[in-house]
Amino acid sequence: MLTKSKYSNKEMFLWTRMATLRFMVYALVVGIFYELLGFYFLRIPWAPLAVIGTAVAFIVGFRNNASYGRIWEARKIWGGIVNTSRTWGMKTKDMVSNKHAKNPISEEELNTIKTRLVHRHIAWMAALRYSMRTPKPWEDFDKDKTNTEWAHMLNIPEKNTPLEEELTGLVSEEEKTYVLSKTNKAAAVLFQQSADLKYLHEEGLIWEFSFLELENILEELFTLQGKSERIKNFPYPRQFATRSYVFILIFSVLLPFAVLPEFHIIGINLTNNFPLIGK
Repeated sequence: MLTKSKYSNKEMFLWTRMATLRFMVYALVVGIFYELLGFYFLRIPWAPLAVIGTAVAFIVGFRNNASYGRIWEARKIWGGIVNTSRTWGMKTKDMVSNKHAKNPISEEELNTIKTRLVHRHIAWMAALRYSMRTPKPWEDFDKDKTNTEWAHMLNIPEKNTPLEEELTGLVSEEEKTYVLSKTNKAAAVLFQQSADLKYLHEEGLIWEFSFLELENILEELFTLQGKSERIKNFPYPRQFATRSYVFILIFSVLLPFAVLPEFHIIGINLTNNFPLIGK
């Protein structure tokens, strides 16, 4: 991830340098035509630009609010996954015991079961993470030249390590084969988790109430996964993005034609009032 300590505003400026440079060159060309070549007919009044600017302000404001809403929802989902994961670790640690077991097992075997449940949960998070990183047809991050140039600064393990390797050591080979064969791999892991809880409940290693509590946590994980998939699978409407782009482009193209005459007047006033520095 990009952090303030590692990447400064200098890098962020460099990331947008081409777009900034293109606009500066465009404004410079317009200025040359207007001031040096005397193409004064290029000036336009502020009224039409103000109308377009108002539209741009509303559209961009709506877009920013909608985008921030999606980010904030994702942040709450991530927080929910973190808290529920802690709850899962706590309850599996305390609720798997020999108290109601039909055939009591050793403490070492109990610890093995607890480790298996926790590791399978980590496998679920890995599968969900890979699912969220799966490219969608409407996502164009890798198609942008600037993003491609700076992508090496981001450590994205999902692009370098296959899910199969991530699951190794977290679940058994049989479970891994089953999970990788499914379309929704994260959901497959939760189904495996539920089946394991059922087996432990039947063996008496999990009490009836504890079994229901752990199943409720799995239900919460399914809910959080569904919320994550909702954000991933429902893109920001293309119409809003296109309109924003078109209006901003029109505003940027027309802006120099309205600004230059104003600076021209300022230059004349400076020349008249301060002839030594005006020119």
